[in-house]
Amino acid sequence: MKRLALTSVCLALATLLAACGSSVKLDEPPVESRTPTPVSPAPAAQAAGGQQSDPGVAGTAPAGGSATTAPAAPQSQVATVQAGQMGGRGVDGLPPGVGRIVYFDFDSFVVRDDGRPVVEAHARVLNANRSRKMIVEGHTDERGGREYNLALGQKRAEAVVRSLTLLGAGDAQLEAVSFGEERPAAQGSDEAAWAKNRRAELKDRQ
Repeated sequence: MKRLALTSVCLALATLLAACGSSVKLDEPPVESRTPTPVSPAPAAQAAGGQQSDPGVAGTAPAGGSATTAPAAPQSQVATVQAGQMGGRGVDGLPPGVGRIVYFDFDSFVVRDDGRPVVEAHARVLNANRSRKMIVEGHTDERGGREYNLALGQKRAEAVVRSLTLLGAGDAQLEAVSFGEERPAAQGSDEAAWAKNRRAELKDRQ
């Protein structure tokens, strides 16, 4: 009898608990909504088919912020080096602004003061690279006979070669040739043209 009463009490408690458990309505929303707030994709992402960029990536607008995006940084950050700016040297190893022409006075083969920086710069290049070779071309203006001008052009070229060797360049690195009046740098029969034609040009050779 006591067992029957105990069984009845247990059944009553189970029925009561089942009734309490079914009191929650299924059509009510949960207590806390975990649905994420939708974020509008960036304009660039919309143009690419609606794909949204990852947060924190350059060009993605922050949540709740403006839709305006900054332009994406270029992928390569390697600085471009301009020719002539590498360590203050040009592509030929000469300092910027140093030319390859030495000018002479009329009927003279003496290297002038304004030509010494050119000679010194080329001597440094030749000293630094013993396998480098140069040819020095001597030129004159149109005045004088052809043979005289060829001889004068040779003396001008040799004067530059001698200056280079005195500064340490090797004899095997240099060659002097003369073109006389045959290859003028400027056309004309006035002092402005003649001054440009009285010259020696330093050129690299193989």
